[in-house]
Amino acid sequence: MNEYIQVLTTTETKETAEKIAETLFDKRMAGCVQIIGPITSVYRWKGKIEKAEEWLCQIKTKGELYSEVEETILQMHTYETPEIVSMPIIAGNKKYLQWLNSELRTKK
Repeated sequence: MNEYIQVLTTTETKETAEKIAETLFDKRMAGCVQIIGPITSVYRWKGKIEKAEEWLCQIKTKGELYSEVEETILQMHTYETPEIVSMPIIAGNKKYLQWLNSELRTKK
């Protein structure tokens, strides 16, 4: 697993996005969460094309913490099947990655 990753999730409200971010910070599972929105998402759900206003969370963390990040999001999320996807950080500013590492705990 990559050392650093970015996890994406979308939420129904800005408040839910902020609660997820705050919880991840409190547990030292995120060094940075960018909340972007509102955005418009178009998707197929249960056979119908849906359109929704959402808030996008970009969560910077360690690959080893992914399962705990996912579980935390699932516990707090209001969606039946929330988007939770991870992308590796292939390269990055050395000082930024050192800072990110200093803000995150290690896996339990």
